Amino acid sequence: MDRLRLGIIGTGSVVREIYRHLYFHSDYSRLLSVEAAADPSAAALSAFCDPYGIPLDRRYSSYVEMMSGTELDAVQVNTPDSLHEEPTVRALRSGLDVLVPKPLADTIGAAHAMIDAARTSGRLLVVDFHKRDDPRIREAAARYRRGDYGEYQCSVWYMLDKLMVADPNHEPRFFASPDFVEKNSPISFLTVHMADALLSIIGLRPVTVRASSWNQKLASLRPISSKGCDMCDTEVTFENGGIAHILTGWHLPNSAHATTVQSARLICTNGMVDLGLDTPGFRELAAEGIQERNPLFRNFEPDGSVSGYGISRPGRLYGKLLRARRGEMPAQERDQLLDPVELGFWTTVILQAAEKSLASGDCLPGGATRGAQVDVEALVREELGGDAAAYL
Repeated sequence: MDRLRLGIIGTGSVVREIYRHLYFHSDYSRLLSVEAAADPSAAALSAFCDPYGIPLDRRYSSYVEMMSGTELDAVQVNTPDSLHEEPTVRALRSGLDVLVPKPLADTIGAAHAMIDAARTSGRLLVVDFHKRDDPRIREAAARYRRGDYGEYQCSVWYMLDKLMVADPNHEPRFFASPDFVEKNSPISFLTVHMADALLSIIGLRPVTVRASSWNQKLASLRPISSKGCDMCDTEVTFENGGIAHILTGWHLPNSAHATTVQSARLICTNGMVDLGLDTPGFRELAAEGIQERNPLFRNFEPDGSVSGYGISRPGRLYGKLLRARRGEMPAQERDQLLDPVELGFWTTVILQAAEKSLASGDCLPGGATRGAQVDVEALVREELGGDAAAYL
């Protein structure tokens, strides 16, 4: 087997901005043969399939029909987070391997169902947390794990988008759906990136979660206002007593130097780490203004190929799936891929706990909400019952 026969479930903005480059214009394209695609939107399906010559009879409105009508080895599930579970479980039980963009799922129950389906089916499930391939995150993790910084104590992370990302009045819309912000929160869309990056560095289990949110800027937009949050602060405590604050949102002025302004500082018993995520490459001054370019994440090469950790992370995962299909993967490596930590189970736990915190919190004057503290172990037991023992 030279290539994975791949089916694409969902061909919207994440495929347009990232994955089409992986499939057709990267060093990892040689590992993949895109056989078919499925999307209920005919426009999105055509926009993806037409440039790459995917035949009309390999274009489906239903992923169920795609999986039954095409010979495949794997699928990539590019649906909204809340819709990851059903196509993933179906694919795994049909004998296919699955790649899912971050996060694994938006609920603990869905995450467990997907992990359980992978374990019982004998197929592999992998998750594209691309920040794990950011060289700064990888280096910090390696140094922390060997003891360079001592014991983790506290950290502050922020990941803030320009208002255009969430503004339903902006033309052209950054994302296809006009109600994107009402269906997605900064926690589900951004906090999961930073939470997973932190977990990949310190390797500690979360114990409690409390979130705060602000709905002030988006509510004031005209002519279309939004019910979504401007910004959230997710406070996480860990089993060693360490604390993290993860601030995420999408209401910075559109004049910001980057679409996403982000960084982090970790303080440990023997040192401090400034990750400098806000300076990813170079800053340019051109006719359209000052912009921060991020070639570390996605770099367009002169020959038309695309590189960067946004491409290398899912590309390396596909390399692993291909080796497993060839029977070349040792059992220990396979078990590691199916480990709940590797699959981002605890990132999903933080996500659901933060959303629950806000839902049960106090609404303060002026559009702020102070969430209630959520006990992580109690939440996992409440969601999974007897199956919680597999994670606790």
